Amino acid sequence: MKVLISVDIEGVAGVVNSEQTRAGNGEYERARRWMTLEANAAIEGAFAGGATDVWVNDSHGGFRNLLPDMLDARANVILGKPRTLGMMAGLEYGPQLVFMIGYHAMAQSRGILAHTINSFAFTRVTMNGREVGEAGIYGALAREYGASVMLLSGDDVFAEETQPVFPDATFVVTKNATGFGSGVTQTPERACTAIKESAREVVAKFEGRSVAQRLKPEPVHIELRVQTTALADLFSQMPSLERVDGVTLRFSTPSVEHAVRTLNCLSAMSFMLR
Repeated sequence: MKVLISVDIEGVAGVVNSEQTRAGNGEYERARRWMTLEANAAIEGAFAGGATDVWVNDSHGGFRNLLPDMLDARANVILGKPRTLGMMAGLEYGPQLVFMIGYHAMAQSRGILAHTINSFAFTRVTMNGREVGEAGIYGALAREYGASVMLLSGDDVFAEETQPVFPDATFVVTKNATGFGSGVTQTPERACTAIKESAREVVAKFEGRSVAQRLKPEPVHIELRVQTTALADLFSQMPSLERVDGVTLRFSTPSVEHAVRTLNCLSAMSFMLR
């Protein structure tokens, strides 16, 4: 049984403020340690449940947040960018199961530090007519690669909005949102205990599952709403995008993977206007 663990930071227990997600300060250094502890809990639980191979994908910001020397030595750690599959790098190794740890709610929701891919650039993303956050986007990519998202952790708003997308998955709620930058959180120790046990149970349930098989890609239609007309002006330079109005664009791709790669390229382009 192969498992890919994608780890973000905004949904980690104890993280409630943007400063904790940005390098260069003591708050961030503590938060990245909590992020690493939650990743390690998922790793240990996966192996306890019978996993044979585990990859851990650092999926926040510059993808250089996890502390590898704190992680279970049996795991493989995916760090740095750019990378073709973004937050789902590791799918190319054929995992049957995917865990999303420390994830957050979509842009303009009531979740803690809620956003979708790039808080500076994007305010809304719809995929084939359905509004999606990062979990929905990257979960669709996992499905395209034949992998199943079966464990997710984050705040209560994230769990509520994401559960319909993964109705058979296990959710670990690490905190309850009371605002964009506030919440009632579990301690890191309590959250890690819950993640570890849930990971063990999920892997044990699926032990013996057949090797993941990639699905035939199907066309994907994306509508993207951005923060400013200046960003829409910039993104419209890509000939594959259609301008709908001042801040809305749309494009179509032959697969989820191509949609993800396009969104990540637009996110990177947005740094021109910061």
